[in-house]
Amino acid sequence: MMEEEYTKINHLRFFGIPKILPHLKPYVGPMIFMMAFALAGSLIDIVYPKFQEYAINHYIADETLDTVVPFAILYASLLIFQVIVNFTATYLGMRMEMIVGRDLKKKAFDHLQTLSFSYFNRNSVGYVHSRVMSDTGRIGTLISWYLLDCIWNGAYMIGAIVVMFRTNWKLTLLVLTVIPVVTAIVGFMQKKLTDANRRIRELNSRITGSFNEGITGSKTVKTLGTEDRLDTEFRKKTGEMKRVSVLESRFRGTLWTSLSVASYIALALVLKLGGDLTREKIMAVGTLSLFMSYSMGIMHPIRWIVNSVSQLITVQVNIERLTGLLETESDVSDSPEVVEKYGDMFDPKRENWEELKGDIEFDDVSFRYPDGDEMILEHFSLKVPEGTNVAIVGETGAGKSTLVNLVCRFFEPTEGRILIDGRDARERSQLWLHSGIGYVLQTPHLFSGTIRDNLKYGAPDATDEEIMDALRLVSADGIVEKSEKGLDTEVGEGGDLLSTGEKQLLSFARAILCDPRILVLDEATSSVDTFTEQVIQNAIGKVIEGRTTFMIAHRLSTIRSADVILVVRDGKIVESGAHRELLAKHGYYYNLYTRQYEAEATEAAFQAVMEGGASS
Repeated sequence: MMEEEYTKINHLRFFGIPKILPHLKPYVGPMIFMMAFALAGSLIDIVYPKFQEYAINHYIADETLDTVVPFAILYASLLIFQVIVNFTATYLGMRMEMIVGRDLKKKAFDHLQTLSFSYFNRNSVGYVHSRVMSDTGRIGTLISWYLLDCIWNGAYMIGAIVVMFRTNWKLTLLVLTVIPVVTAIVGFMQKKLTDANRRIRELNSRITGSFNEGITGSKTVKTLGTEDRLDTEFRKKTGEMKRVSVLESRFRGTLWTSLSVASYIALALVLKLGGDLTREKIMAVGTLSLFMSYSMGIMHPIRWIVNSVSQLITVQVNIERLTGLLETESDVSDSPEVVEKYGDMFDPKRENWEELKGDIEFDDVSFRYPDGDEMILEHFSLKVPEGTNVAIVGETGAGKSTLVNLVCRFFEPTEGRILIDGRDARERSQLWLHSGIGYVLQTPHLFSGTIRDNLKYGAPDATDEEIMDALRLVSADGIVEKSEKGLDTEVGEGGDLLSTGEKQLLSFARAILCDPRILVLDEATSSVDTFTEQVIQNAIGKVIEGRTTFMIAHRLSTIRSADVILVVRDGKIVESGAHRELLAKHGYYYNLYTRQYEAEATEAAFQAVMEGGASS
């Protein structure tokens, strides 16, 4: 549901508030403490005009300085107390905002770690990032400053009106006649401001997206020569942003001006009627001053209340989106019994973990993706003994990763079981399984930091000697040796300071450093040059010994020695067997292999001709 739809619904009913309340239980004590200081601050603001009234009526009107010393001491004490209260309330509000925002971010981030791949397939990185960063921040602001101001302004307005009624109810009613006018003005203008702000946020998001695309796609822009078009689109969006921002400023200026006029009208009414009462000796001058202070003072809480209702409506969207994330249940989860014995990913009970050997069995497995309708696997059975090398082949988009995702328990079978070392994978924790798996992705990803930091990501206790052994095993030690800083060499954001081949070799070494019993190679050589591919292939021959290996292959010539080859077509396994067996069948694998073999032979012949021509 889009933000505008949420906003329309929540104009009628605040759906989000009850949902966020359970997440705020740890802060009840600090919130009450903060509210107490807000109440104290509002009471001080209510008391100040009474001091003013007494001073005018007693010291000025009566022309006496009697009791001026205790009055001054009491007034100064109130000032000091007000400074302490204001400072403490502000500190508590800022602290509450930071704590709530931090804890909600952590809760959202931790919950994301428990969700399966299907959630991230359905939701973009930008969407998830906004939930964790933007929404939590706005909720933190709501819980801290909104609550603080609500108590402060609400108590002041109620207290001021009570004091005014007790002093002169007729004059109070006259002042209160301005409130409906102020409320109507603020309500009308606030709707305009809310619409303008929503439009500004939307435009800002688009501008940020264009800016990001312009930078990340700079090579494409330059090679296509589309700088002028990109510049025109960016100017158009920023121009629209300027227009809407100016319009928003006009609305805001009109609102403040209208409120000032209404406040002065209320003051004029007080002066007119109060002046008459003062002239007739019915009301003291100091009391008139008190009414003037309160009549001006209550305009701010009224403005805040109307403005806050609009803000609260907007924050409903943030609450709904964050609670929606926190309430999302993972498609893959450990049972309470498993968590009790093995722990979860945040508090593992490693002392209860059995040794992972790598014996895998698909037992009558059928599978469809959580957001799909078609079965990808149907009644599939396969035994993969410990140390077996399994290759998975097929055309691009055929669904080769499905089997690997099931083995790694990124998804659960729709029907049937996957046995790990003779037991249903669901009888042990996800972390137990994942800790024994080394995964090398087709597109390698490195984290910002040094080479050492990246390799120790999955093995934090690894020594530099163990790291170098892993690098040598995959022939990646040259990357470290040619760098002046060695293992302390920075890799950049996403590993951008390294070549694709270097990133792939380092990610390979990172997987090996964990000494996994199950190794998954997801087209690990498809995005590297021929030389690096040969280096990786040589390394693969060394590291797969004694490990259960699943190789998703791009080039079929690299998997001829696999123990089992699974051929995937249109999301289904159509053939399985060893290389020679599959070729003998003259089926789908045979056609794939011969087509690729002919293409590689043609390419090699062409390259040889080109090299011969160049040498002559």
